[in-house]
Amino acid sequence: MKAFIKFDINIVTKKLLEDLLKPFDLKFRVIGFGEIEFLENISQEKIDEITIVLNEYGIQIIENQKSILVQKIKDTLIEMVSNEVPLAVKSSVYLADKLNHSYGYLSNLFSEVTYTSIENYIIIQKIELSKHLIINDQLTLTEIAFKLNYSSVAHLSTQFKNITGITPSAFQRILKKRREIAIKNL
Repeated sequence: MKAFIKFDINIVTKKLLEDLLKPFDLKFRVIGFGEIEFLENISQEKIDEITIVLNEYGIQIIENQKSILVQKIKDTLIEMVSNEVPLAVKSSVYLADKLNHSYGYLSNLFSEVTYTSIENYIIIQKIELSKHLIINDQLTLTEIAFKLNYSSVAHLSTQFKNITGITPSAFQRILKKRREIAIKNL
């Protein structure tokens, strides 16, 4: 039997981090996506133990300042794309204001560390979110294009195909077919 699930990755990640860190009996709080504040001093030995546990789940503690800022850029962009930020705000202005650095500096650093541009990262995140919306929310492509601040469904479709190799309509048809097969096999 197959079951289709819907989840919020931010909530899942926060809960996972809380569950993984609880056995260490430390005072901490999960501040946001990708950020934990320890409310007490921790020995290097304890940090090494935590690192081992987190690594089992593909979670890494970032210690390099450039990598930390790049992670903050990614988190801010994900927050922005997820429509937690008003659509009228430009990404360059939002990033510069939120992270207290010039957009030029942030853009250069991001490209240096990730080998891609902020603009390309935004497009990838929008396409990932559009796939999530198609799978879970059953929104029309017009609604998804509007929600993700695309000028038209055609614009969404072009970027979707450039990233995934198929159109959003083809993606919907594939999902529908898979669900029909899954139902038949029950």
